[in-house]
Amino acid sequence: MDLVEDLADPVVPIARACQALGVSRATLYRNTRPAPPRCMSQRARSPRRVSDAERATILATFHSPEFGDQSVIEVYATLLSRGVYLASIRTMYRVLAAQGETKERRNQRRPHVYAKPSLTATAPNQVWTWDITKLATTAVGVFLHAYVIIDLFSRYVVGWMVASRESKHLAAQLFAETIARHGIEPGLTVHADRGSAMKSDTLAQLLATLGAQRSFSRPHVSNDNAFSESQFKTMKYQPDYPGHFVGELHARGWLAPFFGWHNDAHHHSNLALFTPADVFFDRVEQVRIVRQKALDAAHSTHPERFPHGAPRVLLPPREVSINPLTSSAVALDPSVEILPKARLDS
Repeated sequence: MDLVEDLADPVVPIARACQALGVSRATLYRNTRPAPPRCMSQRARSPRRVSDAERATILATFHSPEFGDQSVIEVYATLLSRGVYLASIRTMYRVLAAQGETKERRNQRRPHVYAKPSLTATAPNQVWTWDITKLATTAVGVFLHAYVIIDLFSRYVVGWMVASRESKHLAAQLFAETIARHGIEPGLTVHADRGSAMKSDTLAQLLATLGAQRSFSRPHVSNDNAFSESQFKTMKYQPDYPGHFVGELHARGWLAPFFGWHNDAHHHSNLALFTPADVFFDRVEQVRIVRQKALDAAHSTHPERFPHGAPRVLLPPREVSINPLTSSAVALDPSVEILPKARLDS
């Protein structure tokens, strides 16, 4: 700035000197202007400020037995209806905030901690998972409801139905028929989310009578019931999925062949390309022998096409889990015995 002032004379104006040195004139004037004297006096007290006596009255009112558990708005309205005005609502909040008393004054329900479900199936009919999905109809705002129960280990659809509404009685009827049809012994675990039909006493009493246990997902955690959600996606992403159904008969007419294809012809990627029926009805070894013969023949004809050696047929997993326990979590629980993992047969 001193250099600009030295250059600035009657011959070289300040504007030209600033332009030559790349300095803004506003910056020059701001830096050369003397700073205004700082006011050392305290800020004037607002005439609208409540007095210390009024503040004490407000605090005493909120500490009284009558208003000790009431909100600020409730206290303000009650006093005003009695013809008493202490201060505005905002001022009351400000006085309480200065004392650190602006937290919720009423009794609060403690947040419920939901346990993370962890289920493992090593054979069919050990764990079933089910859900209800909406099916759009040609009528605006009208939906059908598809109830679908799948076996966790095999992904086999063991039972399904279509209804015009979500009902606990229909859900209980579906489970009673499905359990009877498959001859399920006591010990089955049924997993679902926390819908009204899933948590109903009607279904709970039925499952308890049949010796089945219940398991629930955590609220707003779709991954806890990912197998049913994935099955619904497979259904609704089919190329011939209608998108909108005319009615219940139309929906049943499309779902019946779809579930037949899903169980008997759909080569599931998470089942090593075996069908759910192969796993559910224990036909994996029969299909494996046929596939292995085809691979052996291909390898003997063109071994150069298999640089990693003779191919082997992959098998479905020996166990399927919902939120499986990690080794670290199991190690923290002394009641859980850690066993070596079983090796898959080739």
